[in-house]
Amino acid sequence: MAESSVMEPAPAGYYEFFAGGGMVRAGLGEAWRCLFANDFDPAKAASYRANWGDAELRVGDIAGLTAGDLPGKAQLMWGSFPCQDLSLAGVGAGLGGKRSGTFHDFWGLARALANEGRAPRIVAVENVCGALTSHGGRDFEVICRTFVDAGYRCGALVINADRFLPQSRPRLFVIGIREDAVLDPDLTTVVADGPFHTPALRRAVERLPVALQDRMVWWRLPEPGRSNASLASVIEPEPSDVRWHSAGETSRLLTLMSPRNLAKVEAARRTGERCVGGLYRRTRRHAAGGPVQRAEVRFDVAGCLRTPGGGSSRQTLLVVADGQVRSRLMSARETARPSSMRASYRSMQTFAWGTCAMRAGHGPTRASSPFAFAAFAFVLAAFALAFAFAAFAFAAFAFAAFALAFAFAAFVLAAFVLAAFALAAFVLAAFTLSSPCSRTGARALVADSEEQATRHTQTPST
Repeated sequence: MAESSVMEPAPAGYYEFFAGGGMVRAGLGEAWRCLFANDFDPAKAASYRANWGDAELRVGDIAGLTAGDLPGKAQLMWGSFPCQDLSLAGVGAGLGGKRSGTFHDFWGLARALANEGRAPRIVAVENVCGALTSHGGRDFEVICRTFVDAGYRCGALVINADRFLPQSRPRLFVIGIREDAVLDPDLTTVVADGPFHTPALRRAVERLPVALQDRMVWWRLPEPGRSNASLASVIEPEPSDVRWHSAGETSRLLTLMSPRNLAKVEAARRTGERCVGGLYRRTRRHAAGGPVQRAEVRFDVAGCLRTPGGGSSRQTLLVVADGQVRSRLMSARETARPSSMRASYRSMQTFAWGTCAMRAGHGPTRASSPFAFAAFAFVLAAFALAFAFAAFAFAAFAFAAFALAFAFAAFVLAAFVLAAFALAAFVLAAFTLSSPCSRTGARALVADSEEQATRHTQTPST
């Protein structure tokens, strides 16, 4: 039989900004073709290269890009822009902040493409749900109005990762389609309906000006089934890069729990099975009216996984087994597992920010770059120079002994310059060594990806 002469359509092209380790690329699969990818952080770029190569990748600040840097004409332009200024845990700078403000740089490129007749058919952005309420909802209005003013019909969705993975991670997606593009009516609904139109999203849309609401759509997506993966399935029995807490430390965590959370622990103990819960410390309001620190636990899924480097955002695990309750921090390997999109994904040693390299666009940015630390140290060096010359002038004036004054000033100058360079070296070393993914953690991530890849090749896909 002769082969069919019908050719398969070419994969649609897309641009991926704030690309991280390439999770958008992994999700789109082979039906789409990446034309250009960009991220600011070298650690994320290393993970991207390890999995996708660097033919399409450009490492650098999005503000330094022009439309001329973007090849061809893309059907989709994706931007998972940084969340720090929009997050509920952030300082509230919103879209005016240095990090989340890169949203405007992203749209500057989109408008430049439109001016060249290369406007993408679809533009999509992703961020935390705090964007819905940031600045009283004004930042969400700016996001939606930017789409509409650029000639796109847009709508928003809130999708939680717990439908696919043992991790609670709700995220806001705003998706726009060019007004001149044909839209399948089955993709929209007249009113908000379904699990992806959450109450918070509906309230945010209701707060928008009526004229803006009229230009928006409610996207309709098929509802996926719930994942049956458990948090316990990704936890190591004895990780090498974290220690178990002492009995006293675990007892302290339990004393921070409310009666409701203590009841969860007791219910887990009564099952007689090994139960693993994710625990966070939260500041809540006490019944008496003041703030109180609480430890809250979930035994179904992990909370939103952040950097495994430590601090208040790092997740603690509570393991209940054989009638005992033990606790420890989550290891680097455990942090990466619930975030992996495929078993063969390689988490390289340069994956220095744990889950941040897996995520798109939410890791270290300009403000947390090592270059910022170096700049700070050299500013100190400049002050040291100024101080040394001031000392020279003072000595010359006070003693009228220019030879002695010069020697004294030279000594002060040398001492302060050496101190400044020593400080710079110390700060940069501390930055590197305190990286969340130490060499031990990095080796664990690499070993885990190789182990999963081996299992993947031996187990039929389901």
